[in-house]
Amino acid sequence: MPMNNRLLRPTTGLDPDAAQYLAAVEAADGEPLEPAVRTAINAFFRNLKATPGLFDAIKASCILCGARTIPGALVPLKGSAPTNNNFASPDYDRQTGLKGDGSTTYLDSNRANDADPQDDKHIAVYVSNVGTDSGAIRGLIYAGSGGISGSSGIGYRNSDGVSGFQVNCATNTFSSGLTAGFVGASRSSSTEFIYRQNNSNATALQSSEPPLATNVLLYSRIGNITSARLAFYSIGESLDLAALDASVSALITAIGDAI
Repeated sequence: MPMNNRLLRPTTGLDPDAAQYLAAVEAADGEPLEPAVRTAINAFFRNLKATPGLFDAIKASCILCGARTIPGALVPLKGSAPTNNNFASPDYDRQTGLKGDGSTTYLDSNRANDADPQDDKHIAVYVSNVGTDSGAIRGLIYAGSGGISGSSGIGYRNSDGVSGFQVNCATNTFSSGLTAGFVGASRSSSTEFIYRQNNSNATALQSSEPPLATNVLLYSRIGNITSARLAFYSIGESLDLAALDASVSALITAIGDAI
């Protein structure tokens, strides 16, 4: 049976954390979600908890789609709610998430980059559409930048398809071919970290440094703001990127089918 079908198996009853999250989203939206959307989100919580340690490793996260409004989409799955900087209702699509404008729109996750241990950290996003920006690498999720000690982030440069990854280090590890879908990085070692894009993991041989003491931002890297559209983000301790990818990708597909 394909993994996504297995992940989206029918569930009975509401997971307690899913119930609390759904109630908060519906309160922010001012009306209930469709039953199929509620089912997709409930299945997501259960799928996260099916992999030992996965749900617990997530410390700050939002499902940036599914909800009826931006306030609903910014209700946190875990951790503090992000601060909205300049996003408005035309930027939001319930199936695919929140689109940056490449200029002024970003989220402050309100999760400090140094809140997680130096050698125990992950960052991840689901990219519905890669931005059309040119010039410098734009941040999808970032604290700091290349050349700044202890930075963590994922960014891309659309002009040549290069993506860059950092987890508590000063040097970007560059890759190529970033497309829509899950992208993440996780460090559980002082000498290397794992990054994932296009359904595949790779290893970056970058030694860790004390994490930069600044908040993790979405859609921005030291002011280089992206026009990408994101449907999910997660920040926290190290975890299995493939397992998170499977659960998040199944969720986005299910929400798209439900609306």
